[in-house]
Amino acid sequence: MQARTRTMAFKAVLLAAAAIAGAELLAQGDITITPIAQPVTDVGIGLALPAASAVDVPSAPDAWGGPRSGSEATLSDRVVDYRIEATLDPVAHTVDGKQTLTWRNRSKETVRSVYVHLYMNAFQSRGSTYFTEQREAGNNATIAPGQWGSIALRSVTQGGGRVDWSFVHPDNGPAADQTVVRFDLPAPVAPGASTSFDISFLTKLPRVVCSTGYFGSFHLVGQWFPKIGVLELPGERGAIRTRWNAHEYHHDSEFYADFGRFDVKLTAPKGYTVGATGELQGAPVESGGMLTHHYVQGDVHDFAWTADKRTAPPLRATWSAPGSPLVQLAVLFPPDRAASAAPALKAASDALSYFSKTLGPYPYKTLTIVIPPLNADDAGAMEYPTFVTTTGYNKVVPRTAAAFDLDFVTIHEVGHGYFYGILASNEFEEPLLDEGLNEFWNYRMLRDTGQQSYLGSPLLKALGFAPGFNGFDVERHEAPRVEPADAIGQNAHMRLQGIGPVYVRSSTMLRDLEASIGKETTERAFKEYYRRWKFRHPSIADLRDTLAEVSGQRVAVNAVFAQQVYATAPIDDRVSRLSSEEEVPDKPGAARSWHTRVTVRRRGAPVAQTVLVKFADGSSETAVWDDQQRWRTFSWVKPARAVSAELDPQRLHYLDTSKLDDSRTLEPSGRAARRWAGDLAAFFNILFSLIATV
Repeated sequence: MQARTRTMAFKAVLLAAAAIAGAELLAQGDITITPIAQPVTDVGIGLALPAASAVDVPSAPDAWGGPRSGSEATLSDRVVDYRIEATLDPVAHTVDGKQTLTWRNRSKETVRSVYVHLYMNAFQSRGSTYFTEQREAGNNATIAPGQWGSIALRSVTQGGGRVDWSFVHPDNGPAADQTVVRFDLPAPVAPGASTSFDISFLTKLPRVVCSTGYFGSFHLVGQWFPKIGVLELPGERGAIRTRWNAHEYHHDSEFYADFGRFDVKLTAPKGYTVGATGELQGAPVESGGMLTHHYVQGDVHDFAWTADKRTAPPLRATWSAPGSPLVQLAVLFPPDRAASAAPALKAASDALSYFSKTLGPYPYKTLTIVIPPLNADDAGAMEYPTFVTTTGYNKVVPRTAAAFDLDFVTIHEVGHGYFYGILASNEFEEPLLDEGLNEFWNYRMLRDTGQQSYLGSPLLKALGFAPGFNGFDVERHEAPRVEPADAIGQNAHMRLQGIGPVYVRSSTMLRDLEASIGKETTERAFKEYYRRWKFRHPSIADLRDTLAEVSGQRVAVNAVFAQQVYATAPIDDRVSRLSSEEEVPDKPGAARSWHTRVTVRRRGAPVAQTVLVKFADGSSETAVWDDQQRWRTFSWVKPARAVSAELDPQRLHYLDTSKLDDSRTLEPSGRAARRWAGDLAAFFNILFSLIATV
């Protein structure tokens, strides 16, 4: 990113120089400049900046219409209404669509232009922002010729009047990118008024890539229709004036949209199983060998669907919990992955139970889980409102990596129904609020329900080698701790170390915060966050302030956010020295005593630490190190020699760069080496015994 920034800066200098030179030549009469007609656009309504990231100013109390009390006519303050009729051609892998998009201007300004996402154009060519960033990240994967995806606008009208439109690049992406389009309106939209657009479009699905596309007869149709951007008002997510929030489709980012209602009629060949966001409105209607499936869902911000003629009969069940409606669950799966259907259904039900209990009720009446077929796994592990895709296997053996993967991915995607779906944070600018919070709550669920991460295959399990790990230990191992390059709150597409740390470092940070302020307090704070901000698009500052307010530990919460969310502050405390020397008695016959000294050093951000010293007589001493000093020495005079000194005995700080230097013993200890050697010896003994019997 630094090289690209320098290039852009250099271009800016050249353009400025050219502008000055042109002005001088024009003044001298040497050249004639013919003005180029520009489309009429909004005056004073700009776009969110390309580098928009973690918001540090809390939203206004009335942002997005204020907290939803539950007494309103709708769950959300609906801004958009989509009425779509779409027909799938499973041979050409196209979706022919007609859409009426009704949008309400919430602002106090007249709107003359609107911005619309055409996400499928991310897969149109190597020149898109998506594939350009993918190559910059060192990944040269692409789509085979003839298998690209796209979305073409055939016509756009407003009240019968033709709408002029042009591709724009809000994030200064490549000129070839066509994922954002601006509609210049023949009829401006007054403050508080609504307008409708009639749009005809044709979507060409790609060979499955990035959670959308086809493989054979399987079609996962996501990000497939023209979707309007979000007009944010002053006091919402850090906005100081009305602005459009519409970013290009980046390689490492996802989506952000207004809440509304979807009324969608999907037509596919008879014999295809169809599943989609929302509630099916009666039996499908047959005509000419095609079936039209009618789905409606309010108070969501996206719509996805699937169609496949190879799908087995769906596995169905119901789920309910206090405060939630009766939910109809359906698992759609290919016959060769039937073994994954029941585990996926159980994982989804368990996740709904946990999230509804620890955050808040699940407000919708359906949840569809899709297991993609073999060779379409890129369609898995994705979330849409009331509709998720997971992973699948032809054999699922408990306590193996495959079984854990299926469980975790399903839990993860159902969890997104809360953080991505109901809370609806901006995944472009603040992925922490979706991927980070969800990852933390996923592993919190596994911890609270006694589940572990498992490694190994059925063969290794048969050999007696199926190690289980605490999920947060795995997260800590994967998180960059020594040299984190990107703040956790950084946006999704401007990260040196990619999107991975948003998951694992955020999860680890929140695990440490919970260890500091308490499990019950953390849950109470997150319940309030959900209650206060559901259906309202919160910012990171809104999360921070809710946690600080409810916990009553504002200083501690603010310090964590300042160090880890808005900055990249490594934590690196260690026991530098341990000594315990016998004191010379001041008189004959005096009791023996030892002077113990422990020096601790700090090479990172200051955090509250506890020092635990154990002595030969079984006693112990503790000291608190909670200041800005870079080192401290603690000392005790006791009638016993020290045995060991340990920082952070309760393991509150998983973000610490290394836990190996948190403790010292006076005598060398080989316990760790002996344990690992014993475990490996046991494994190889089993393996050699098996070989000897073959």
